[in-house]
Amino acid sequence: MPKPATTKAATVKPPAKPAVAPVPPAAAPAAVAAAPAAAPVRRKRRNKRSEETIETILVATEQIVLESGASRISILDVCKLANVSRGTFYRYFSSQDDLLDAFSRHKRDGFHRSLQQAVEPFADPDERFDALLAYLERYLEHGNARRLLLVAPDYALSFFKRIFHDAVVRFEDVLRPVFDAWDDRLGARIDRELVCEMLIRYVLSEQLVSGSTERHSLPRRVTRMITTIMGAGVVRTRR
Repeated sequence: MPKPATTKAATVKPPAKPAVAPVPPAAAPAAVAAAPAAAPVRRKRRNKRSEETIETILVATEQIVLESGASRISILDVCKLANVSRGTFYRYFSSQDDLLDAFSRHKRDGFHRSLQQAVEPFADPDERFDALLAYLERYLEHGNARRLLLVAPDYALSFFKRIFHDAVVRFEDVLRPVFDAWDDRLGARIDRELVCEMLIRYVLSEQLVSGSTERHSLPRRVTRMITTIMGAGVVRTRR
């Protein structure tokens, strides 16, 4: 009788343990946690430096435009005046047109920011409106818009046309408490867009034909105009 086969050869050995040991649970979180700590600091520092560089380039651009006009502006001249390399310039602006476009936004935002700061301290509607008129008077007296119109007429007119609608919207927002108070006094709603448009058109017309002899009467003249509009509104509501 044949001998039974031995079982040792047929025995299946258990699978070998993996050659690579699993990463300890604490290792991955530690590596991930370390990354966010340094990133915000570097990003914040880089953004601040970029903003300062852009501001320097735009200030240089304004100086050159006011001296020579927009059509004769040179990227090389801007770089020299701003003391930046051409490589740095092209990091933020792709061309001369891109630079002038950014310059337009810079001047627009600066005007609106200064206007907001001028009226913000005044909660009383009448004082707030007077503060806006005073700001416009200072702008006409000391701003560079008229100079820009003289040395770069095409660019200036394009700039005025471009910001007109946005300025109307911004003026409506700044004067909202004033208009609300006037509406309460009248018992009717004032045409806010019309009033803001008239104010802006007055400022623009002063750039073209300066009425310097009557410049300081601006608050009185505009107040009289608004009073007339309000009076007419009262008559219309009573009919």
